[in-house]
Amino acid sequence: MNIDPHSIISPSAKIGQNVEIGPFCVIEPDVCIGDNCRLDSRITLKRGTVLGTGNNIGSGTVIGDKPQHTAVKDSYGKVIIGNNNTFRENTTVHASMKESEATVIGSNNYLMVNAHVAHDCVIGNDNVLVNNVMLGGHVHIGNRVNLGGAVGVHQFCRIGSLAMVGGQAHVIQDVPPFVTVDGLTSRIVGLNQIGLRRNGRTIEEVNVLKEVYRLIYRSGLTWTEILQQLQNNYAVGPCAEMTQFLLATKRGIVSERRSFNAPLRLVDNGDEQESSVIESRTLKINVG
Repeated sequence: MNIDPHSIISPSAKIGQNVEIGPFCVIEPDVCIGDNCRLDSRITLKRGTVLGTGNNIGSGTVIGDKPQHTAVKDSYGKVIIGNNNTFRENTTVHASMKESEATVIGSNNYLMVNAHVAHDCVIGNDNVLVNNVMLGGHVHIGNRVNLGGAVGVHQFCRIGSLAMVGGQAHVIQDVPPFVTVDGLTSRIVGLNQIGLRRNGRTIEEVNVLKEVYRLIYRSGLTWTEILQQLQNNYAVGPCAEMTQFLLATKRGIVSERRSFNAPLRLVDNGDEQESSVIESRTLKINVG
């Protein structure tokens, strides 16, 4: 154990083996730090924070502080963090609103500079949150999700596994698994095929996911009809996660980005000769 003498450590904090704590850190009571964690400088771990093993915490990070909510009481919950996560400089993670509950972050996540995780969020494993990502309260994120710089996620939204959200997108509805969200329009632009391939999904599995994508976004069916077809035809196999995700949505899902190639022609007095194209838009859709 290597603790800088300029740090303030509560005697009741539990600190594991081979932990490094740099200068000017504050470790409050009822904090648990697992083996092989490394804390840089000026880090605050508030009461009730639990760190697993092998976590790296960057300078200025604050974990377990009071939720940013007007209804929060003096007593509030915890933050529970898994193993081998990286929190870069000035990351903030807030505790749960309820004393008996916790904000939860899994393992092998990478949270970059200024990322913010609000109260009662649940984050899975192997996710990347780029600089200045902002998660509202009660946001749920699956596994292997990539959120680009300055993405904002509205409270109570869910983001499915292997989704990729482009920088500066504003997410106000659920993002299904396996899709890509364009940062400019905040709309879905197809499957995250690179992510699917890198995570071992076969061509056959991707082709089935394409079928489901077209069913959801291009079939013209009602939402009830889409859910019925998903339950009937895609309840098992590579699309089962997508089916279960959509069945559980309460906020609806992010729509697809579409534009139309529909020229508007101006005809003089019914003359069917040459007309002028005054507007043309290009169809830009990528299912893969």
